[in-house]
Amino acid sequence: MPDWMRDLMQGAGSAIPVHMAALRLLVSVVTGLAIAWVFRRCVNRPQGSTDSFSMALVLICTLVAMTAMVIGDNVARAFSLVGALAIVRFRTDVEDTRDTAFVIFAVVAGMAAGVGNWGLCAVGVPIVGVVALARAGASRAAVSADAFSGGGPAQPLLVRIGVGDDPKAELEPAMKRHLEVQRLVRAATARQGAALELTYSVRLRAGSDAVPLVRELNAVKGVQHVELGEA
Repeated sequence: MPDWMRDLMQGAGSAIPVHMAALRLLVSVVTGLAIAWVFRRCVNRPQGSTDSFSMALVLICTLVAMTAMVIGDNVARAFSLVGALAIVRFRTDVEDTRDTAFVIFAVVAGMAAGVGNWGLCAVGVPIVGVVALARAGASRAAVSADAFSGGGPAQPLLVRIGVGDDPKAELEPAMKRHLEVQRLVRAATARQGAALELTYSVRLRAGSDAVPLVRELNAVKGVQHVELGEA
C-alpha cells in the first residue's frame, strides 16, 4: 500500500483534543453569526429573504473550520477532500457580487478558526465588517439623503427587471404618474447577469401613495421585484 494511503487511513499526525476541537467549532459558529449579522445589515432586501443565505454563511464558516481540522498538516488528506468535494455542484444563482464576497469572508474566517488562528478572527472579522457596513451606509446615505428642494425627503426605489427589457421605456410611464422627482443612483446586474437591479432616489407626488406605485411597477413586463423605502 502506498505511504500516502497508509497515512490517510491511519490518520497520520497528532489528533486534535476533543475539547480543543469543540472550542474551535464554537469560535467558528460565533464568527459565522457575526458575518451573517454584517450581511443582513449591508443588503437592502425584503425582510425574510436573507434568512436562508445568512444561515448558509454560518454553516459554511463552521464546516470550513471542521474541514481545516480534518486536513491538519496531512497533504494526502487535503487532496482527498478536494477530490471528494469536486463532485459537488451548486445550481443556486448568486443575486449580487456582494453575496460572493460574503461567502469568501465566511470561508476565510472558518479556515482561521479551524486552524486555531483566533487572533486573525478577532482582528480580521471586525475590520472587514466595519468596512462593509461603512460602504453600505454610504450607499444608503447617497440615496436617502438626496435633498430635493421644496419637497419631502427622498426615498430609495429598488426595481429588478429582466436584462432584455428597456427599463426607461417600461418603467417611466408609471413613474411619471406617481413621482415628482426620480433619479437613477445605482445600476447593477443580478441573478448572474440575467437581470438589472436599479436603485432610484425618488419623491412621491403630493397625494400619491406608495402602494399603487409598487403595484403598478410590479405589473410592468419584465419586472421581477419592486421595493420602495428602506428594508
